[in-house]
Amino acid sequence: MQLFDPQSVETVMSKFSIEQKNNGSTEVFYLKGFLDAHTAPELESAIAGAIAAGQHRLVVNFNDLEYISSAGLGVFMVFIEEVRATGGDIKLTAMKQKVYTVFDLLGFPMLFDITEKEEEALAKFSA
Repeated sequence: MQLFDPQSVETVMSKFSIEQKNNGSTEVFYLKGFLDAHTAPELESAIAGAIAAGQHRLVVNFNDLEYISSAGLGVFMVFIEEVRATGGDIKLTAMKQKVYTVFDLLGFPMLFDITEKEEEALAKFSA
């Protein structure tokens, strides 16, 4: 007897989407779903595209993100030095507690500005 359908678990775990909005001199990414090894390349491509277009002030809104794996965390490490070298930064905002806990356990609050609200993250670029 199977307790769950592996196919349905794979379908749920692979659901991920990104919405991007340009907020003047800042690019905001809205993440939804599950960010893992299968979906991280989608985020990596979106961030790389924004940087290639000259955008180095990035805000990532996690309000609708349900899960993040180490592969998802790695995406931010790939780009942080590059954007900071050009005077930009990556600000993280609106995390659910379970997502924040993963960032916190790995010491990310020492490396990134993490705010409760998107407006706070945007304001940090003005300060």
